[in-house]
Amino acid sequence: MSISVQHISKFYGNQKALNNVSFTIQKGEIVGFLGPNGAGKSTMMKILTTYINSSEGNALVNEYDVATNQKKVQKSVGYLPEHNPLYLDMYVKEYLAFNANIYKVSKSRIDEVVNLTGLTPEAHKKISQLSKGYRQRVGLANALLHNPDVLILDEPTTGLDPNQLVEIRQLIKNVGKEKTIFLSTHIMQEVEAICDRVIIINKGELVLDSPLAELKNNQEQQIEVEFDYRIEEALLKRLPHVKSAKNTFDMTWEITFDTQKDMRSLIFDFAAENELRILKLNTKNENLESLFRTLTSQ
Repeated sequence: MSISVQHISKFYGNQKALNNVSFTIQKGEIVGFLGPNGAGKSTMMKILTTYINSSEGNALVNEYDVATNQKKVQKSVGYLPEHNPLYLDMYVKEYLAFNANIYKVSKSRIDEVVNLTGLTPEAHKKISQLSKGYRQRVGLANALLHNPDVLILDEPTTGLDPNQLVEIRQLIKNVGKEKTIFLSTHIMQEVEAICDRVIIINKGELVLDSPLAELKNNQEQQIEVEFDYRIEEALLKRLPHVKSAKNTFDMTWEITFDTQKDMRSLIFDFAAENELRILKLNTKNENLESLFRTLTSQ
C-alpha cells in the first residue's frame, strides 16, 4: 500500500480544516483529489509530505509513519506544491544539480529527468526565461530526481494554456505507469483524462471515494425533449430503460434513462411512431462536474 490515511483531523485554532478523513491508495494508482477552495486538499497533502503534523489520526506513506519517520517519507515522496517554488535566477540544470546534491543522487539522474519531462529544448535557459508550462516541467523533474515511489502533486496544471495542459497531462500519465500519483485539481476533465479513481472532500470531510470507471458505469442519462403536442407521461414510461419522465414546462419533458447508451435515436423513433415533431432535443448527462457540484454545494 502506498498511502494510508486513518482518521486524520487538523485544527487551526478553532477552525477544523480536516475532520476524521480516512482513505487508502494502492501502489500504481493515479488518484484525483477534489474539493472546493478551502476544503482541506492542500492541508492533507502537506500532512502526507511531513510539512505539517495532523492534530488527530495517523498516516503512512510507503509504510512509513509521517509523524515519526519523516526522513524516510521525504525520501520516498516527490512533491510539487501548488505554488511551485523555483530559483528563477538559476539555469534549469543548475537548479536540478543543486537539488540532486541535497538528495545525494547521481548527477546522471539530472539528464534522465530532463529527458523524461521533455525539458531538453529549454535545459540551457534560466528558469526565469521559461513559460509557465516549462516551469511546471522543472518542478516535476525536481520531484522525480530521487526516483520516489509516490508523487504528490498539488494543482500541477494551474495557469497552463490548453496546449500545455495536454502536454503536462500526458507527462503525468506516463510517469504514473511506474509510480503512485496523488494529485489535486479543480479541473474535472483532468481527472477524467488521467485518474483511475477520485476522492472528493468538502469542508474537511470525505464525501466520495470511488473508482472513475464505476462512476461512469453508474451515470444516468438525462434527455430534454420538446414535442409539438402534449402527450401522457405513461406513454414515455413505456420506452426501454426509462427511469423517470418529468414534464418540466408545457410540452417539454426531462426523461431519465438508466443506461449510458445514447437514447436520442429511440426518442426520434418514438416521435415518428406517434406522429410528433421534435422541437428541441438536448442531452443532460450527469458527469463528474455535476456530481462534484451536487456533493459540494451543501
